[in-house]
Formats: sequence, C-alpha cells, structure tokens
Amino acid sequence: MDAMRLCALWLPGLTLIRPGAGTGPGDPAVPACSNFSFKSCEECLKNVSCLWCNAKNTCMDYPVRSILPSSSLCPLYDAQWGVCWMNFEAFIIAIAVIAGLILLSIAVCCCYCCYCRRRSRGIPNEEEESLARDREERRMQSFQRKHERKMKQDEIRKKYGLLQDSDHPYSRFENE
Repeated sequence: MDAMRLCALWLPGLTLIRPGAGTGPGDPAVPACSNFSFKSCEECLKNVSCLWCNAKNTCMDYPVRSILPSSSLCPLYDAQWGVCWMNFEAFIIAIAVIAGLILLSIAVCCCYCCYCRRRSRGIPNEEEESLARDREERRMQSFQRKHERKMKQDEIRKKYGLLQDSDHPYSRFENE
C-alpha cells in the first residue's frame, strides 16, 4: 500500500522532468482534464497532468510553465496533484522537510568526519613516535654535552683561580 502511495507521488514528478512524457492533453486518446470537472478527485488524478481543486470541485490542466499553481487558479491548501489524500501545501512542506533532513544529515556527516580526522591526528602513529623519541634523545645528548663543557670550563677556571667560591660569592670584594 505504501509503495502505491510513493509511486503516486513520484509519477507526477516525472512529467515535470520530461514534459510530454506519459499521458497529457496533447495525446488524442486521453480526454482533456476539464472533462473530469464536477466528478471525483480520483477520476481526475488518473491523468498525471491534471490538478484537482477541492474549493471549486474542478479538474484542470496542471500549469507546467509555473512550478506552483497560482492562488487565482486554485489555493494550495485546496489543490491536489498526484494523490487525493494529500493537498499540495502539505506536499510542498513534506518535500521541504525531507530536503532539510537530507541537508542536515550531510552536514552532520561532514562535521563528524572532520572531528574524527582531527581526533586521529591527536593520536601519534609509529613514525611520529620514533621522531619524538629521536628528538628527545638529541635533546638529552645536547644537554649532556652542555654539562660536560661547563665542567671543563669550571676546571680551567679553578686551575687559574678564576672560579668563584659558590659559598661566598662576595668574597672577592672583602679582600680589597
């Protein structure tokens, strides 16, 4: 039953994509839409190029040149096209909600993918870990060489009496 309803909704849309396809007023075997006026909605909408107006109880050709029928022709809340159980206004709202949900889901997927990509960058891989270990090793070697140079310089200063006594930094001034 639901498949029948979906087909009834999508089949009229196919005539908008391919004008002239299917049955229409140009086909001599199909009677004009105005012949179904003052009859039932179901009889009118058997032809996908027809629009049923509940307010006027008339069947008319769908205005293909404009996407939506004008309110002078038939108000949207009274117009039916494709199926009799849903008016044109509800059809437009349903399509807008579906399009909005699709756009929202695409936006959520994009944000989620960007978040996952950023999060995966926070976890270092093996190559980054080895680079970090090498960097730390070089830093430690540099610190060790710096310490050795300082020790040699202190020995030279001590040898020539230039090393200040760390206990009395102002002892030189007392002797003068």
